[in-house]
Amino acid sequence: MRFATLEGGSPDGRLHLVSRDNTRCTPATAVQSLRLLMEDWDTFAPALEKQYAALNAGGGVPFDPERALAPLPRAWQWLDGSAYDSHGALMQKVFGLDPNPPGRPLMYQGMSDRFLGATQDVPLPSEEDGIDFEGEFGVICDHVPMGSTPAEAAARIRLVVQINDWSLRAIAPVEMKTGFGWVQAKPACAVAPVALTPDELGAAWRDARVDLPLRVELNAEPFGNAEGYPMSYGFDQLLAHAARSRDLVAGTVLGSGTVSNENFREVGSSCLAERRAIELLDEGAPRTPYMGFGDRVFMECRDRDHAPLFGAIDQQVINGGRT
Repeated sequence: MRFATLEGGSPDGRLHLVSRDNTRCTPATAVQSLRLLMEDWDTFAPALEKQYAALNAGGGVPFDPERALAPLPRAWQWLDGSAYDSHGALMQKVFGLDPNPPGRPLMYQGMSDRFLGATQDVPLPSEEDGIDFEGEFGVICDHVPMGSTPAEAAARIRLVVQINDWSLRAIAPVEMKTGFGWVQAKPACAVAPVALTPDELGAAWRDARVDLPLRVELNAEPFGNAEGYPMSYGFDQLLAHAARSRDLVAGTVLGSGTVSNENFREVGSSCLAERRAIELLDEGAPRTPYMGFGDRVFMECRDRDHAPLFGAIDQQVINGGRT
């Protein structure tokens, strides 16, 4: 099934089913919001599957992704990993960071009370903060009990999403030194308009990973096309890690971290920090600037036949500081 959320009814919006070609939609009749669906998936899913089949057979109204909110406009929990070793190793080398503890994925808990829609402008306070995008994949799970194994956690993955995890690079190292984690360095993320059940990805959902490239453009120029599969930890393992000492509440959103490949010089990058790190290694200094007000980033993942999946993220950074 494919889902999108449009405005209406509550801060959680109005849940819609989206046709397999992403051209048509219809309001979900069984449940009002994705948040409520995630909290009682087994009850609502059978009726939604029937409605989805009927939608694909014809009917519905045109789907306008620019009207969509984030599929889950707010969530009880947002966790973000850093599951691509090529990205982590590059950052460690350039910035002199200690290696990650073996067998322990990096993960932080971020802002979950608001997720931006895919075409919403991004208001930020200052260009001096090192404004950066991060192209990621993510999953939304229902309840994951404490101590779940990766296989058990995988069975709780209900939806797959595409994410832009905004970062303020000048603030991040300052907050990291406090030992308490990020607050100012991590504003609201954006999520592509359509959330998919894993079966919609077919063979591209492999080992709890998205086996497809994520195309990124900066100001309408190609920037990256890294493959999603080479995660050192799949989403099943990341969820099991997060659930080691606590239950994960239904509606938890978990990100992969910046999509990155070992051949980053050939395929490009999914964030500016990685591009700047490569330039530092190759040329002695970074030359690509961080984003400024008016700059735009575009991200989209399609299947191998170029059919649409999540829809596109297409956002402009604007001045949100006080005047």
